[in-house]
Amino acid sequence: MADARGLLRRRAGPRLWLSALWLGLVVLAAVFAPWVAPKDPLAQDLFLGRMPPFWVAGAEPGYWLGTDSLGRDVLSRIIWGARIALTVALVAGTITCLVGATLGLMAGYLRGWVDVVVSRFIDIWMAFPPVLFSILLIAVMGPGLWSIVIAIVVIDWTRFARVIRAEAMGQGAMDYVASARVAGRGRLSTMLTEILPNVLPTIVVLLTLEMGIAVIVEAILSFVNLSISTDEATWGSMIGEGRTSIHQAWWVLVFPLIALFLTVLAFSQLGEGLKDRYDPVLR
Repeated sequence: MADARGLLRRRAGPRLWLSALWLGLVVLAAVFAPWVAPKDPLAQDLFLGRMPPFWVAGAEPGYWLGTDSLGRDVLSRIIWGARIALTVALVAGTITCLVGATLGLMAGYLRGWVDVVVSRFIDIWMAFPPVLFSILLIAVMGPGLWSIVIAIVVIDWTRFARVIRAEAMGQGAMDYVASARVAGRGRLSTMLTEILPNVLPTIVVLLTLEMGIAVIVEAILSFVNLSISTDEATWGSMIGEGRTSIHQAWWVLVFPLIALFLTVLAFSQLGEGLKDRYDPVLR
């Protein structure tokens, strides 16, 4: 058992550190965007439209990753776009986690009519295609940051509720829970002090995965112009613009796509690394 634990931790190590390193860089870039970004992300200069990156012949000094069709600095827009992506990831992921994990914990431990009601809601919600449902919600509520957050929460709470419900049901059958009941603890106290700490590693893993999903959803909605104002720099809108000029200015599409891919991959690998390192079976 000790060898298996050591093997899992060694395997999780590189994923944890590399993922944390990239996400740390993204967070720093987002927080210090006004000082880190070399240019104003909204400043336009049509005379500098579609300038290539610094290593390509014909590049303009100071525009490290080139410019888009309106002469806006691609690097600066990627840095400012990280703010939107991380804001949606943190806010939507946290609220989704709180709603879904709470309902799943109650359904899995309290059982009875609570489990029946929550399970039926999960079945109903999962019948809707998530991407189409999110687009429908944004179309009804109107574009905006909070509209995106609400859409993600409404769609993805079932992911937490299903998994945490199953975990809580398994933990509720353990001897330590029976001992707590015999000792006279109430159901709420047992759920918070005994069940919750043992499902917390699973909640953390799901939270990191949900943050990556939130980044993807925001990019998709930005791609179809259903995110925040089109004047703001977002990775999805940059990808959508770059798609139309891929043959004339490939860098407008490629660089925000790389930033999006690495960020989502980092969230995913961080979750997988945490799962391997803090696997409840090995614990």
